Amino acid sequence: MNTKKLIVFLLWAFIPMIAVGMAMNAIGATTTTIELNGATVDTGSVLKGLIMGAGSMLIPLLAVVFTQLIFKEPVLKDLDAKFNIKLPWLIGWLIVPVIIFVILGITLLMPGANWNTDSETMQTAMSQMPAGLGVWGVIAITIVSGLFAGITVNALFAFGEEIAWRGYLIKLFQGKKFLTTALWIGIIWGLWHAPIILNGHNYPQHPVAGIFMMIAVCLSMTPALMYFRMKSGSVIVAAIMHGTFNATAGVILFVVSPYNDLIHGATGLAGIIGFLLFDIGLYIYDRYISKDKIFLSDL
Repeated sequence: MNTKKLIVFLLWAFIPMIAVGMAMNAIGATTTTIELNGATVDTGSVLKGLIMGAGSMLIPLLAVVFTQLIFKEPVLKDLDAKFNIKLPWLIGWLIVPVIIFVILGITLLMPGANWNTDSETMQTAMSQMPAGLGVWGVIAITIVSGLFAGITVNALFAFGEEIAWRGYLIKLFQGKKFLTTALWIGIIWGLWHAPIILNGHNYPQHPVAGIFMMIAVCLSMTPALMYFRMKSGSVIVAAIMHGTFNATAGVILFVVSPYNDLIHGATGLAGIIGFLLFDIGLYIYDRYISKDKIFLSDL
């Protein structure tokens, strides 16, 4: 591993992200729509937060480009950003909503979580859709639209991250064990979110503890994203999965109330358990059925 390249990349990835977090704090931007302590959510603050949050997803891409320019490498070459469409593309894309529903089931087993279709989040969603759909109609449309977003606009923004996490970093860790690389990438990926988490992203109820929770979430997600990236030979699959996750994870908020951001949902303890179960399933398949043996391989 080239330590100098890793350090330069991390500086380019983290310093602009810290600047984004400081800017969000300065202008009062937030990505959360959850009302805290009875305070009304300011639509303008949320809009600014969502724009800045989406824009920040392109920072890792720029960090890769700048690092490669500094070290006089071919920009974005040999990072497997290619459209060699195979079966893992379809499986990786469609499995994400299944994982979300598993996480929903795990959430409902958690302390304090209740199935509540009268939640404000669900009522807001229903008001924005054709009348008469019902709860499951709203959920179905949300999932279908999330799948579409996952292979289009969300995948485009997620590619800004994935070309770094599952592209450039995998190249830098080449020769290391799969799980060792997954460990380091998960930590880097999770910690990178810290500046916007402190501004309420994903964990508005617990912004400081949320940093550590996000690291754990990213650690649990990384083996699956890496597996499909390696299985398909393309980082674009990881971008599709990442984008689809971002687009569908919020459906849990529709039907769970009260909601604890550290325990419930796709970025809480329930999400970690859900992805760890999926990782274990992938490992068993890879170890005893697949010929590739990706989990036990060197990258």
